[in-house]
Amino acid sequence: MREARLPRGGPGSPADEVFVLDVHNVSPTVTFLQELPSYQSMLRRRTSIGTPDYRSLARSTSEESRSLIDRIGCREPAKPLREYALSIAEKRHLRNIQEANTKCLSGWDQWKQTSRKWWRKCVEDTKALLSCLELWRHDIHGIEGKFGTGIQSYFSFLRFLVLLNFVIFLLMFTFVMLPSTFSRHGVFNSSDVKPPLKSTEAECTIYIVSGTKGLIYFYTYIIDLLSGTGFLEMTSLFYGYYTVDTVSLGIVRYSVPLAYLLTTLAYLSLSLLWIVKRSVEGFKQSLVRNEDQFQSYCNKIFAGWDFCITDVNAAWLKHSSLHYELKTDLEEERLKQRAAERTTQEKIRIYCLRIFLNLIVLAVLSGCFYSIYRATVYSQENISYDKKIKLEDHLWVQYLPSMVITMINFVAPLIFSVLIKLEDYSPTFEIQLTLMRCVFVRLANIGVLLFSLWTRITSCAEPKCETCGYNYKLYPCWESQVGQEMYKLMIFDFIIIFAVAIFIDFPRKLLVTHCSWKGCRSCGLQEFDIPDNVLEIVYGQTICWVGTFYCPLLPAIATIKYFIIFYVKKISLMHTCKPSARPFRASSSNFFFLVVLLIGLILAFIPLGLSMTHIRSSKACGPFVYFPRSWDIIAYTINRFPEVLRKVLNSMASEAFAVPFFMVLCLIMFYFMALAGAHKRVVNQLREQLVMESRDKLFLIRKLTEAQSLS
Repeated sequence: MREARLPRGGPGSPADEVFVLDVHNVSPTVTFLQELPSYQSMLRRRTSIGTPDYRSLARSTSEESRSLIDRIGCREPAKPLREYALSIAEKRHLRNIQEANTKCLSGWDQWKQTSRKWWRKCVEDTKALLSCLELWRHDIHGIEGKFGTGIQSYFSFLRFLVLLNFVIFLLMFTFVMLPSTFSRHGVFNSSDVKPPLKSTEAECTIYIVSGTKGLIYFYTYIIDLLSGTGFLEMTSLFYGYYTVDTVSLGIVRYSVPLAYLLTTLAYLSLSLLWIVKRSVEGFKQSLVRNEDQFQSYCNKIFAGWDFCITDVNAAWLKHSSLHYELKTDLEEERLKQRAAERTTQEKIRIYCLRIFLNLIVLAVLSGCFYSIYRATVYSQENISYDKKIKLEDHLWVQYLPSMVITMINFVAPLIFSVLIKLEDYSPTFEIQLTLMRCVFVRLANIGVLLFSLWTRITSCAEPKCETCGYNYKLYPCWESQVGQEMYKLMIFDFIIIFAVAIFIDFPRKLLVTHCSWKGCRSCGLQEFDIPDNVLEIVYGQTICWVGTFYCPLLPAIATIKYFIIFYVKKISLMHTCKPSARPFRASSSNFFFLVVLLIGLILAFIPLGLSMTHIRSSKACGPFVYFPRSWDIIAYTINRFPEVLRKVLNSMASEAFAVPFFMVLCLIMFYFMALAGAHKRVVNQLREQLVMESRDKLFLIRKLTEAQSLS
């Protein structure tokens, strides 16, 4: 009896896994298999690094048991046996081994093993229950089957924003709204903020809510509801309502201003971490799919089908989903092949054309920004609360910046969609570049609007304004008025999305379906434009991030808005749209959607940071009337700490702590870089093993052909 070490089949098996053969009985087979390329490569590698000795393991364990243990990787499986790729007989044999090993354990070890299995089962049951409770699970699966994974990723992205806004609302409601509301109704002992008593700042504390005195017309309530003025201005919807300073909870004193600022930082940090986490997951999927396209084809064709499907409709949905994914891959390969076959003259022509078209894009962006600036200045200069002015005149002036921004958001993507077709990009890069261009339109529009407002807030021709630090005559509570602008943008954006679905999409469907005129039928059904729809919700989410500090109930409004938009978009998609002629891959789309959302979050940090640290707080409203700027409450709170804790915090903010901390971060980064390099080497080895498997198959086919020809 001798041992022959042969490679096991399958790409996932270890390189040094062996099994024992009786050479007296199968020596011709062993001699034949030793000619395999993978075996020769393994021998060369073992000669250089040495070969482990398996004889002791073979003597202590039977061949079949050792083979099963090697296949699962350990003696105690990390997963239930039903999840391993083993036959029923092998699973029974392995279970018998486990039961025999369990009997040899002590009572404490048996209890730990039983507890571990029980806990694993509880976790699995909880995950199964949570998957059944997942929001819009069946709706999104139906959309995936009918319209492909690209559009399905949009609806999954919309669901993520609903959950994110709901969590932000819970934070603001729990730590800011609830203590302030209870204190106003006398539930807790509390103290209100009091404006400064300096004679020089007395005028800064005058704040009269507009439109709340005298006879009020009915249409005034409509204006207030749409613009956030009047009876809504001093509610919990806006910043000016929160005038509680501290809340006494027994011996604990709860600082509402500090909670207001820290909650704002908390929801921004939570959004950042959540987006980065989902982006990393999408980035890993994108790398796997883009690393080896041929392997992606094999996975879709041979391993993409779900054999658990028994329903005909579910099978059709799965078939359609795979069809659209393969269609996307083939379309991208065709465009890559055409780009590779371009001559030098064609490359020069296409590059010159792209430079010219990008200059046009910059000109369009400049015109858009200037239009928003002029509309904002005109609106702020002509706002009047005279009751004799008509409803339409009030709304025209109040909503002029919102209407200009919405018009730009509608026209600019149309221009970009025409220009992008002339630049000849792949479908995936086309959607990414279109999204990037639309990002600078939609998100920069908010920045231009805020810049226009803050220019008027911080500038004043009279010397008296220098006492307050802002234009107190036009903006006595400027935070609430900024919140009103964000509120109007949110409401108007929702009205436009709803109106487009009702008055444009459905009439177009009726014309195409029932109109006999060729002109109606030639326009065809509308395709679901992924870039424009994604930018709609990213634009709304950026408004929510910026406006939550000035309008704390804005996340609740955004949650309701996105919840309704999901059904509006779903009904519009199912009944008025057709599948896109150029479908998009979900993995890259998911990752890029989150990158665009991350850009929106970073842009939201900038105006909020400037307003907290550089613009004087209002002296007539809000929780920060004691402080020159809202950020100053951090220093004020730290100064009230005990001396030891204050020294610790100051030392953490010094260079003596920052330099070692930076060095530790660098070491951690180098460690993860080394770990990533090791993982990359393992991946390359597995790829080489896959190549050797294919060579083995070719070698065996060639030997089989030679044997057949000889016979």
